[in-house]
Amino acid sequence: MQTARRHFASDNYAGICPEAWQALEESNRGHAPGYGDDPWTAEAADLLRETFEMECEVFFVFNGTAANSLSLASLGQSYHSVLCHETAHVETDECGAPEFFSNGMKVLTLAGADGKIDPAGIERLVKKRSDVHYPKPRAVSVTQATELGTVYSPTELKAIWARTKQLGLKLHMDGARFANAVASLGCKPREVTWEAGVDVLCFGGTKNGSPVGDAVVFFNRELAHEFDYRCKQSGQLASKMRFLSAPWVGMLKNGAWLRHAAQANAMAALLHDELVKLPELRLMFPRQANAVFIEMPPWLIVALRAAGWKFYTFIGQGGCRLMCAWDTTESDVRAFVADVKRLLVEAPRDIPVAATNHRKL
Repeated sequence: MQTARRHFASDNYAGICPEAWQALEESNRGHAPGYGDDPWTAEAADLLRETFEMECEVFFVFNGTAANSLSLASLGQSYHSVLCHETAHVETDECGAPEFFSNGMKVLTLAGADGKIDPAGIERLVKKRSDVHYPKPRAVSVTQATELGTVYSPTELKAIWARTKQLGLKLHMDGARFANAVASLGCKPREVTWEAGVDVLCFGGTKNGSPVGDAVVFFNRELAHEFDYRCKQSGQLASKMRFLSAPWVGMLKNGAWLRHAAQANAMAALLHDELVKLPELRLMFPRQANAVFIEMPPWLIVALRAAGWKFYTFIGQGGCRLMCAWDTTESDVRAFVADVKRLLVEAPRDIPVAATNHRKL
């Protein structure tokens, strides 16, 4: 079968990284206990504790939707609410799963520049109403890196934590691209998690090279009480759990998770640097992790897709998200940029522009 071209639509398009693949293959040799009682799951959990330099509770689930929804449900009751940025994945792309798995906990949205929550907005929303008819705010969810490709610094997270602590709220982190954020900041993982007040992290693996599975990491261990029952009830307890956890061993043991994230970030930086040179294009948000948000003329979007490139345009007419993955190479970036430059000269301006605005997957 011919190798497929690497695209810029999503880091979910990428395959399994070598380290995860090797660990998965090794875990497939012979028998091992089921339902998480295997040595691979124990080692993966211990490696996460070493990574965060803290004794934390670790659970493995099939995907980010389950990780976010179940962890948020563990933070409160059905009559509570969760505050997040208006572009957050838990609000825009989880199909109501946080509300469903919490039996009705409402998601309330906040504005903020470049996809980041404004701490002052938290207080405004909490104090907006205090009567029994309003879903009582219970938690704040931050996305790291954000849905707009930006990254919260430790200082920014601590400012959010200070406000949540003052208001008696818990702090949840959707870390689908947590690895990219850490690689971008060059900090210790603990500096942007429990040291910044994060109670629970949903650590994404699939966008960083694993085949399937996210880790739910409780730094506030009391909140993990009976979380295993939540996982079982929601169909997230894998009978052959080692196939979810073994790839984590491969990625964590020798720092592959950070190397791959740094590669994706570096390719996004190269893509950014090449595209911003073109006067016909406009950068929409700062490039801080592995995504570049660029505004292109609609006819150029159509022409690039006709040339075989895949990318998402869900920000608005002309807005494109170009996402680099762990396996994106310099030649991939330069091939895309070369087509952009060529089509800016050659492509007709009057081609149909309908259907240029697609939601991401």
